[in-house]
Amino acid sequence: MLGILMCGLFSPAYAIPVEKSTNVPTPTSAQADWQKKECIMFIHFGPATFQGREYDNWSSDIRNMYMSKLDTDQWCEVARSWGAKMIVFVAKHCGGFCWWQTETSDYGVKNTPWKNGQGDVVRELSASCKKYGLDMGVYVYPGDEHWGAGIGSGGRTKDPSKQEAYNKIYRQQLRELLSKYGTMKEVWFDGNCHIPVEDILTKYASEAVIFQGKHATIRWVGNEDGYAPDPNWYTLNESDMRSGGATAVHSDVNGNVYAPVEVDVPFLKNGGHKWFWAPETDSLMLSKKQLMELYFNSVGRGAVLLLNATPDTTGLIPASHVQRYKEFGETVQSYFGSPLAQQRGEVTQLVCQFPSLKKVNCVMLQENLMKGQRIMSYQIEGSKDGKTWNVLYKGTSVGNKKIDRFQTVEVQAIRLVVNQFKATPDIVNFSVYCLPEDAIQAVSASHAAVTVGSWEYGTYSTDQWTEVTLDLTPYMNSIGQYELMFKTTGYDYQDNRPSGLTVKDIRLEMYGGDMSPALQKVENQNKFIITRSQQTLDDFPTKIRMKVKRNPCKSIGIITLQKITY
Repeated sequence: MLGILMCGLFSPAYAIPVEKSTNVPTPTSAQADWQKKECIMFIHFGPATFQGREYDNWSSDIRNMYMSKLDTDQWCEVARSWGAKMIVFVAKHCGGFCWWQTETSDYGVKNTPWKNGQGDVVRELSASCKKYGLDMGVYVYPGDEHWGAGIGSGGRTKDPSKQEAYNKIYRQQLRELLSKYGTMKEVWFDGNCHIPVEDILTKYASEAVIFQGKHATIRWVGNEDGYAPDPNWYTLNESDMRSGGATAVHSDVNGNVYAPVEVDVPFLKNGGHKWFWAPETDSLMLSKKQLMELYFNSVGRGAVLLLNATPDTTGLIPASHVQRYKEFGETVQSYFGSPLAQQRGEVTQLVCQFPSLKKVNCVMLQENLMKGQRIMSYQIEGSKDGKTWNVLYKGTSVGNKKIDRFQTVEVQAIRLVVNQFKATPDIVNFSVYCLPEDAIQAVSASHAAVTVGSWEYGTYSTDQWTEVTLDLTPYMNSIGQYELMFKTTGYDYQDNRPSGLTVKDIRLEMYGGDMSPALQKVENQNKFIITRSQQTLDDFPTKIRMKVKRNPCKSIGIITLQKITY
């Protein structure tokens, strides 16, 4: 990846004095270290791999999980090939299978034929990461189907009498993983974690960022499509953060808590969505072009990209996947390895000048993370003569890295102008590039709103509540966040009384049970945010149940559902 300083490419900077402020939330050393990694490799591997499924339903016999070629060195080589600086390994998924030697469960690697039951994948991966100069993180699912703490439970057992016993089991598993395998730099609690683990995290994970749960220090972006929002603010309000499930939707430029977002995305996503390997899935591999769009829309928007890898039943990442990751890494390097010019400074304007006209179509901006996100809006300008400046791009947030693409132009100078800021901007990198033309043509996906319900003048009473059920299953067919909106499309404009619908007692059914905590009302709007974070898309229905009344003014309208995109 590109280094910040490149001697000989810096042209003189000039500054506009501004008053400094200290009221800018800043990261911990663990958060900053994690953000600077930019690219991390996720690894999903387990019984589901042998079942061809997305989560383990215990339909395969672990005594047949031989993994004849399992090689954690190969995993690390693949991670390095595309620029990943860390591996987050799924040590225990929702089925409860444990990839390390533990006495907490018989459902694990110790009861497979691999290395006669003496093998420990977590230990081998830890050693490989050290060998290849990679950091390591661990995903340990808070729930366990064997204990009745199913998908989306956050570790809560259906039978309350089992809760205390399961808490002890989970705490021991977490303690083992964090204390026996070297320093972990990220701990993943998928969905949430309701089991008390603060003391364990304090003792063994002081250098780690925490994903989800009430001790979270980073946030899920809110989708598994590979993009972060723009703007991408690292701050939010403390009350939202403490909920344990805050996502990018909760970002607030004036928030008082610093918690950046992570963008997790499957590699097998081109017309599908698979976290675990299955036979004949190479057609789902993301293309090099698609992978670069992930990069532009995650790392290039100041987020951390967590791109998955899927070892097959031999324990190796398939050769076809290896080649695609390599192509991805080579493309990133070819695009950003050699800037045309580069600048830095604790200023509000920076200029890069060229000895003659140069074609440009991309700039990279980076702030000094340890001083927080200071830039609130900026613009990129180009000039052919150093006198007349034309705006090429307007932006808002910067943070760790912002990559902006625009139509190719010829200029002799290009400058950054910071228009709004919280405190003096500390820009550690302002680089200019000319990328291949196909690199500035974004690949976009359309997520149009669909109508899931409607009402007419006489559909609902103004005096009595009506029970209504909306089946959202056909439309919530991918992981992410969705907006459920009640839109009034017509009303009696001569009647000054309230129009539209009033809704109460709204409940969400998902993953086979009540998941109302994943439903959030948007304040002062007829809108709800639904978060689907678990890969059970084809197994359980998703339904909204609610009570509805029509407001006094006669109205007609529709109820729409739309996936949130940025």
